[in-house]
Amino acid sequence: MRELYDVGRVAGLDVGERRIGIAISDVTRTLARPVSVLRTSGLDGDAVDRAVVELQRLAAEEDGLTSLVVGLPRRLDGSPNDMTPRVEAFAATLGVRTALPVVLQDERLTSREAESRLALREKDWRARKKHLDAAAAAIILQDYLDEH
Repeated sequence: MRELYDVGRVAGLDVGERRIGIAISDVTRTLARPVSVLRTSGLDGDAVDRAVVELQRLAAEEDGLTSLVVGLPRRLDGSPNDMTPRVEAFAATLGVRTALPVVLQDERLTSREAESRLALREKDWRARKKHLDAAAAAIILQDYLDEH
């Protein structure tokens, strides 16, 4: 049985240089679903600002958020890559700006899995690309939910 503090929506983010995919859980933290994709031009302050605005909008529509899960990029062997410290810094800033707890979740192969899942329903790669980052965010979030 879930405790009271285990109830509430969690948002998941797949953070990249050009796009940030966003997903959200149901209130019981059982299922994740893709929500949106933000276009960015790097991981600077503007990307954080845009993510905060989108998360505030999402929180208002979905009766609030209790925490955030951010995908942490790593190499296949688990070692950090060039994006790892940048995403860690982004996540830390996001936590400060939203005042929500932020958890980093391994995101290895999530984009590949999202592409495979989307290819089953959509044959046109251009159409798939529009939804890829949100689908990857949903996989990151679902992995976190399944583990906890």
